[in-house]
Amino acid sequence: MTNKIIQKEVIELDDTQKRMIQSGWGDEVIHETVVEKMTYISDGLKVKGYLAYPKDTKKKYPCIIWNRGGIGNKGAIDTFTARGLFGQLASWGYVVLASQYRGADGGEGNDEFGGDDVNDVLNLIPLSAQLDFANTGKWGIEGWSRGGMMTYLTLTKVKERIKNFSFKCAVVTGGIANLRCNSDESRFMRRLYEEPLGTYTDEDFHNKCNSRSIVNFPEKLPDQTPILIMHGTHDDRVLPHDSLDLSYKLLKYNIPFRLIMLEGGDHFMRKHRKEADQIRRNWFDRYLK
Repeated sequence: MTNKIIQKEVIELDDTQKRMIQSGWGDEVIHETVVEKMTYISDGLKVKGYLAYPKDTKKKYPCIIWNRGGIGNKGAIDTFTARGLFGQLASWGYVVLASQYRGADGGEGNDEFGGDDVNDVLNLIPLSAQLDFANTGKWGIEGWSRGGMMTYLTLTKVKERIKNFSFKCAVVTGGIANLRCNSDESRFMRRLYEEPLGTYTDEDFHNKCNSRSIVNFPEKLPDQTPILIMHGTHDDRVLPHDSLDLSYKLLKYNIPFRLIMLEGGDHFMRKHRKEADQIRRNWFDRYLK
């Protein structure tokens, strides 16, 4: 079955919600963008996701894939958050495609936390053919937390899946780079992925952890996709040395990257939101515009 959008619906908010979006993300998010909830086909499954873009569809805009964190419905993006989060990216002049991953938000299948569900990210790319306002020659990708892991894995697989395609840049914030480390040192992460991966003592669990940890195979990352890595020094969910350890591997294999450690930043960058947003925007604008 062809990967395609089979259903989409514009997100509508009440006046109170609109004011909250304007306060949190800016007036232009409400007035200059459209955010839609969509259902698309991925590996024959009906998967839920979001599509966002500027209201002026007479122009063509670079595309960004945004990868969420969590597992299953834990961490799924609700419509209010989607309107702000993806509307903000669209207000910067981008088409945004985001997956809830299989098994979440009423979608078919089971979330495998970095297994076949990575295809749900890859299968967003051909959807752009249905969008006249998408510049399909310019792509960026972004992920937070588990979404960082999904971003790294997508970067390692995209060349074998799609000929003559590459991401111009990537952004990872608080991203999982080493599942083994997190299961030992973060109780939150251990609970999070024992659910889809199995019990902590199973050999299969260790193998799955290793196969999803980019620190074990950084040489598979493309050397033409600059990666912006941001991490809060007080992140107690995905530990800061995930990004620090990975940076040494990236240096070894000459993978282009920039590492920014935000002092006192937690997993959600609460104290650094505006700063992080500006850094992200500058990175995308540098490589996609």
